[in-house]
Amino acid sequence: MKIIGAGVGRTGTLSLKSALEVLGLGPCFHGRHVLDHPDRLALWEAAAEGRPVDWTAVFDGYRASVDWPGAAYWRELLAAFPDAKVILTVREPQGWYDSVNRTIYPMFGSGADPRAQHALRVVPGLDVFTAFHRRMIWDGFFGGRFADRDHAVAVYEEHNAAVLREVPAERLLVIQPGDGWQPLCDFLGLPVPVEPYPHLNDPDRFWGRVAARMAEATREG
Repeated sequence: MKIIGAGVGRTGTLSLKSALEVLGLGPCFHGRHVLDHPDRLALWEAAAEGRPVDWTAVFDGYRASVDWPGAAYWRELLAAFPDAKVILTVREPQGWYDSVNRTIYPMFGSGADPRAQHALRVVPGLDVFTAFHRRMIWDGFFGGRFADRDHAVAVYEEHNAAVLREVPAERLLVIQPGDGWQPLCDFLGLPVPVEPYPHLNDPDRFWGRVAARMAEATREG
């Protein structure tokens, strides 16, 4: 593992995943990949229960990790991969909350969106993944209180503050959507690519990916 992404979901993590892969630091693990490795779900469940985890096995085949669930275990990953660099993606807290509340929370948290309910019926393994997601993030990270905006924003801000306090400055990069290639490439000592920095973070694209996953599952079924 070369890169540990400590930023939580909806802070530009999918864009960062794509950027790292363009720079040759892939494959990069993202929260969506949990569903791609059902054999590793027991390892994630052990982490959620506070039991020891072989993080090398969790991330076998990957050179980087961004987004949840890895971001929830950034301290453990720091210890497991002492030579890895850390990237903290951040955005303005109220805008972050609104983005989560329009995407991953109704999909994996409350499950209130009809698209989430339909996806659970047609995508194999999504029910198990969603149950894990709720336990680890919505009930664990947010203490079952994500719907309380003030509480959720406070948890988000403390997470970012803890990363800033505890990760050595020379090992840490803090970026936000719109920063582009330069700070990332400077931090990694790599040349800036010719192509534009990826932008994959808007809610419409999130729900488009959900629809594509459902369509794929329907065809395979």
